[in-house]
Amino acid sequence: MNTILKEKITEKCAWIGSEIANKTNWIYHLSPHVLNILDAAQAKLEANNLVAPHFVKEDALIEDPEFLFQIDYISNELENGYGFIVIRGLDANKYNENQLANIYYILGLHMGNSVTQNTRGDLIGYVENIGDKTQKMTRVYETNDYLPYHADLSDVVGLLSIRKAKQGGLSSIVSSSTVYNRILEDYPEYLGYFYHPAWYDHLGEIEPSLSPIFSYFEGKLACRYLRYYIELGHDRRQIPLSQVQIDALNIFDKVSQESSLRLDMMLEPGDIQFCNNYCV
Repeated sequence: MNTILKEKITEKCAWIGSEIANKTNWIYHLSPHVLNILDAAQAKLEANNLVAPHFVKEDALIEDPEFLFQIDYISNELENGYGFIVIRGLDANKYNENQLANIYYILGLHMGNSVTQNTRGDLIGYVENIGDKTQKMTRVYETNDYLPYHADLSDVVGLLSIRKAKQGGLSSIVSSSTVYNRILEDYPEYLGYFYHPAWYDHLGEIEPSLSPIFSYFEGKLACRYLRYYIELGHDRRQIPLSQVQIDALNIFDKVSQESSLRLDMMLEPGDIQFCNNYCV
């Protein structure tokens, strides 16, 4: 069994931002029927004084065939398509923040299991400038700092736009398979270092643990890249990164930041973005 992929990835997940920016096949519109189903499920939660994330799937279980078909479509796109999807149709002006959170969480519970966002155990995180920048454990999305390319720790991460920021707020993503292809083509001598485990501070574990940046299993490439948390993990373990490791991280950053590779999007209120963290 090959543990290192040495061939170019040609599947849909290896997209180039400049080539798909004007396409619409990564945008999915919820049907009016499904929107009504979600509205009814949300109203049931509200009648029972339940607010996300303080309910389970059974509290808002939806067995409607059309809804389940759309959930399957979204999940398949995340697993076998581009690795991300933008969902539109939800009217942000129709609901208050709790109601929007309920609908968002209902979708998530029908796609999989919710996991914590941070050391506080939050299942839903709010992108707001409320965090203490002097604390290393503060999540960057809780500040107004620039958030560099990264993959979160869950299988899938979701982002619901409630309102636009007064300034900024652009969401930029890049295909990790495309980054891999460029590294394979231009820097093949460094490839092994991306498979070598590094110490990650996973913000929830007591101590940093080992994870590789790239792994290849059963015909699929997985990527997990959070440079800041690699550096923090090595710092906490008191194991300095070697110069070759630093060079490899610099190469990853250089390639991922190529403007032609990334896809920029401004999420409108009500838009939902889901990303497969192993692909994007």
